[in-house]
Amino acid sequence: MAKVLFINPVVREEDVPRHVPYGIALLAAIVMDKGHQVQVYDANAWRLGDEVLREVLAADDWQVIALGGMTTTYASVKKVATIAREVCPSALIVLGGGILTSIPQDMMRLLPQVDVGCVGEGFVTFPEMLERVDAGNPDWSTCKGTISRADNGRLVVAPQRELIHDLDSLPYPAWDLFPLEEVYFKNSEMMFSVEGMMAKRRLDINASYGCSMVCRYCYHLGIAGDMRYEDDGEGGTRIAFDQPGAYTRTIRYHSAEYIVKMVRHMVDTYDIDYVLFLDENLMTMDQYSGRTWLNDICRLWHEDGLAPKYTYDAEGNKTGWSGIHWSGTSHATLCTQQVLKTMREAGCSHLTYGYESFAPHVMKTIGKGATPKTNLRSFGWTLDSGIRPVPNQIIGFPAEDFDSIRQNMKAWEDLGMIVKPHFATPYPGSEWFTVYRDRILAQYGGDLEAFILDLGDASKISAVISHNFNAVELIGLRDLMLNWQWSKIDEYERTWRRNHAIPEGAPSTLYRGDRVVGDAV
Repeated sequence: MAKVLFINPVVREEDVPRHVPYGIALLAAIVMDKGHQVQVYDANAWRLGDEVLREVLAADDWQVIALGGMTTTYASVKKVATIAREVCPSALIVLGGGILTSIPQDMMRLLPQVDVGCVGEGFVTFPEMLERVDAGNPDWSTCKGTISRADNGRLVVAPQRELIHDLDSLPYPAWDLFPLEEVYFKNSEMMFSVEGMMAKRRLDINASYGCSMVCRYCYHLGIAGDMRYEDDGEGGTRIAFDQPGAYTRTIRYHSAEYIVKMVRHMVDTYDIDYVLFLDENLMTMDQYSGRTWLNDICRLWHEDGLAPKYTYDAEGNKTGWSGIHWSGTSHATLCTQQVLKTMREAGCSHLTYGYESFAPHVMKTIGKGATPKTNLRSFGWTLDSGIRPVPNQIIGFPAEDFDSIRQNMKAWEDLGMIVKPHFATPYPGSEWFTVYRDRILAQYGGDLEAFILDLGDASKISAVISHNFNAVELIGLRDLMLNWQWSKIDEYERTWRRNHAIPEGAPSTLYRGDRVVGDAV
């Protein structure tokens, strides 16, 4: 059986490692169940540098070295792949995850050290790849869900791999292969609720795959039915993603029984005290289930004895609790008062909301289906239920203008809060990456790799897709927003109008749908 080394690349070096890489942990469990020999080097958890990486690579005769992660791990993945090829010249280097699937052809060209890519969902593809390694001299062109290199260097895209629909057939992730006690449990706290801040032994789970929304800044990694295989015009195949107006979605989720049994396993095996749902949008699954999924999870959470029980002092103040709190994601248009109340009673402590904007004209261009009214309503409902809402916002959308800046600030006043917005970032695989690719590359001298290396978690600015503002303006406007400097925004708008020859009273925008009438970059 194949001897496999999984390497988790470094991500978010500015922060401590907080999350066990769920995809690697799950794939490791799948291939171990099939008898393969598996080791994991979690470079993100240990952060011990290149020399230790070399020692790990030289420690055994690895047949397969498997890498994966988000696009923002590119710098680390490139370094690991380069060193792995040097230290293990005969090993098969496999790349998967979002970094590969978002732009498969480009990534294979950027990383010549990679022998074969696992495109989209790897639950079936990766085990089949190992079977072919065991058999010797594999023909990747017939292995569904892969991209590889022909002898002439041409990229070969194998037929598309079908998604699995019985998620409950998957094993639990192999959490024990990762440094839980040494690293991850020490970084369990989540600064969004009292219960989250008190977490000491948190683990994460992914209960579903997919989302019903068509947010143009988002990508789904081929796990939601959004990936298409097309004729490349040269006798081969290319992989493409969401195009404007052409969307497909496949919604899949674990049963409530599976989820609660897995949490019980986590409690019994690892003594956890908190669970974070990594799901893209919990409310999509609840809607698709006919509003039964979250209710069933909460009911079983109680029946299994997982729901928190609280202690109080003589004055009625909460002094502590037992049981498992949890948190995840919500959506402004899909949540209901009933489900929020039920979730709180089962231990839900906070929910993240991607509000993005409170400006109607901007929200219409995003594809999320929300409105300022539903954003405001969901915030109040969530607070009333006892769950802490965690709002995310973004500025720098294509249609962002002075009106939207002010509308966001007005919403903060109405809600009694303030949010530091992220910057609209066209990550590879998103619709806006496809639409604005030429514009993005122009900002990096035509160098795709330079753009990818510049990507982060959208807290710092990278490629600008705003038609109205450049990077300096967006950074400055965000600072003015956070300091409530309305008059400075008014003052700068007058300067901006003069610079763009837009008179007072006319719309403060260079954006006209998909037609660019000006360019601030």
